[in-house]
Amino acid sequence: MSQSDTTPPGPGRIARRETGADQPGWSRWLPGLRMLRSYKAAWLQHDIVAGLVLTTMLVPVGIAYAVASGVPGIYGLYATIVPLLAYALFGPSRILVLGPDSSLAAVILAVVLPLSGGDPQRAIALAGMMAIVSGTVCILAGIARLGFVTELLSKPIRYGYMNGIALTVLISQLPKFFGFSINSEGPLRNLWAIAMAVVDGKTNWVTFAIGAATLVVILLLKDKKRVPGILIAVAGATVAVGVLDLASHNVAILGSLPQGLPAFAIPWITTEDIVPVIIGGCAVALVSFADTSVLSRVYAARTRSYVDPNQEMVGLGVANLAGGLFQGFPISSSSSRTPVAEAAGARTQLAGVVGALAVAVLLMVAPDLLHNLPTSALAAVVIASAIGLIEVTDLLRIYRIQRWEFWLSIVCTIGVAVFGAIEGIGLAIVIAVIEFLWDAWRPYSAILGRADGVHGFHDIKRYPNARMLPGLVLFRWDAPLFFANAELFSDRVLDAVAASPTPVRWLVVAAEPVTSVDVTSADMLAELHETLHEAGIKLCVAEMKDPVKDKLKRFGLMPRFGESAFYPTVGSAVSGYLNNHPQERKPGLDEDYE
Repeated sequence: MSQSDTTPPGPGRIARRETGADQPGWSRWLPGLRMLRSYKAAWLQHDIVAGLVLTTMLVPVGIAYAVASGVPGIYGLYATIVPLLAYALFGPSRILVLGPDSSLAAVILAVVLPLSGGDPQRAIALAGMMAIVSGTVCILAGIARLGFVTELLSKPIRYGYMNGIALTVLISQLPKFFGFSINSEGPLRNLWAIAMAVVDGKTNWVTFAIGAATLVVILLLKDKKRVPGILIAVAGATVAVGVLDLASHNVAILGSLPQGLPAFAIPWITTEDIVPVIIGGCAVALVSFADTSVLSRVYAARTRSYVDPNQEMVGLGVANLAGGLFQGFPISSSSSRTPVAEAAGARTQLAGVVGALAVAVLLMVAPDLLHNLPTSALAAVVIASAIGLIEVTDLLRIYRIQRWEFWLSIVCTIGVAVFGAIEGIGLAIVIAVIEFLWDAWRPYSAILGRADGVHGFHDIKRYPNARMLPGLVLFRWDAPLFFANAELFSDRVLDAVAASPTPVRWLVVAAEPVTSVDVTSADMLAELHETLHEAGIKLCVAEMKDPVKDKLKRFGLMPRFGESAFYPTVGSAVSGYLNNHPQERKPGLDEDYE
């Protein structure tokens, strides 16, 4: 079979032309329809087989994550069917699999559990409205082309909150795993309550044995992509419970699933629930798109295609919105089911469509197939997934190379574990903003000189023997200028003037790293210009980018500075200084500066 018969549309060198961003009208938002226009018959067999293989994971995982999210298991299948169909039409990735996910379970549970009061119908209404909020946020953000927002969270911070979420999910499943129940009061208190229950002998050892065996099988077969480890483990536990009649030993089981397909239903909630649901939905949007964007880029690279992050956000949003309107709950991309689809030979999103239809057929014709599925086995599925979310190796690497970022990650993890998933994510966002502002607030700056044997002008701290022209200070600022660092810039410039070994006539700002100027910093520059002028010092700027100069013109600073104060290079600024102060020329050394 030729390469063109096996590779999805859009090889890397032409993929950007085929993303649909330049398509007129509504067609740009429907990449699924564009894919069908170029669909090859040779892909069909691969997609059907991959979809059927995928179904073996969609069913147990969907049920398990529903239970972990605080809603009845059947709604995990509803949240699988409709979002897969929606994403196939609106999603840009040709291989990504969406559905209930362990990374969202703790966020959903944090909203659903305290508000539902144990009422399953109220729980699904709350979870459904969270999906609608999340979907709406993602769609609006995608249309507004805000697909870059998750990049504002650094890798250590992402690791931190995901590790915290993984620990929270894992702890939440331990009671089902051991066969007892506790009153949930937060991750750390839950862990203490679990330990006390085990010590007090409340463990159902038959339930625990089933869960432990299921977990061991899943973990042993985890790396064998072509072996359906979850299916084997869950099917084995279900058969064992049925054959040995373990339900009579107080082993909790799933029971019969309602027959039929999800119906359109608006998930009405009370006015008291609106604020926590909106906050939870926004948190879901952030976590789900952060995961989806990373996974989408990984598989785009493997299939030599380009995925528009803004369209990815729209696709994820539509999938969540559709799921919320058809008795589902928030969903995300899956780092466990997507590799299954890939290993099974999936070529396009038709594999996901086949998987969704197969799940629908199961609900129509065999709803009692999973009647004896033990809840401890479902807990094992979620625990295995939570273990897979925990990042240790790369954090150890970060610890070796940048310890303060490692500790930022640990703080985020502790925040989620102590305060809960939503509060912990909020803390991660606050830390990310502080980290960004701190880096920009106190950037590096340097005084430049001419070093022997090195072209250009360099930091005199790195080159202590670098020569400086008498009366000239070359000052470099390695950041944008904005309100948070404007005063610091002024202070460092004045410090550089004060530290000069000779009286300063010119101060030249090497402004190539300055990518932006805001109103506050522009006003600071005007005041600094006045201060230096009164001291008999001319303020000049070298290598400033044209867009930044345009801002200075708009802020009215150009008449104050004068066009003559701007130089294209640091070398031309030095030449300008020497032309104005020829007494500083040193025969034989001029070329070192100019």
